[in-house]
Amino acid sequence: MINLFKIKDKKNQDAESANGRPPIKKQSAGELRLHKDISELNLPKTTTISFPNGKDDLMNFEISIRPDEGYYQGGTFMFTFLVPSSYPHEPPKVKCKTKVYHPNIDLEGNVCLNILREDWKPVLNINTIIYGLNHLFTQPNHEDPLNHDAAAVLRDNPRLFETNVRRAMAGGYVGQVHFPRCI
Repeated sequence: MINLFKIKDKKNQDAESANGRPPIKKQSAGELRLHKDISELNLPKTTTISFPNGKDDLMNFEISIRPDEGYYQGGTFMFTFLVPSSYPHEPPKVKCKTKVYHPNIDLEGNVCLNILREDWKPVLNINTIIYGLNHLFTQPNHEDPLNHDAAAVLRDNPRLFETNVRRAMAGGYVGQVHFPRCI
């Protein structure tokens, strides 16, 4: 039986090399769904998308968010998306590459967004996640924090929170933590 597969593979390779085209990689169901999601993206004007590994690798991409309102106005925040082959049954892994003072993003770049965890459903898509990330910058949530210190400051002293955000985005220190400039 194994020899039959080897013969079949050899015939396929010979046929592909005969027509001068590289072999076509079979796409997983997750890749097909992701291709559909990306082709239907309706990005907010504050968001751009890029594919650092080229258009052949849709499963890994980056988005850049530049909020035009709220505490984070004028900053630029990069996120990486790693989409599992089991997508849409599992959500993408999303990380913030920009170190940011935010109640819902920790200093390692982990993102606290309910649709990336317990509220994920296969009917959700990449566009939903991008809008959710944008919403984190216009409406940070102190009730479900990853960065508990930032959440406490936002809850107890919104003015100090705004000062801390501005200081962090300008490339300064908040407490003992240095933030690179992102403005």
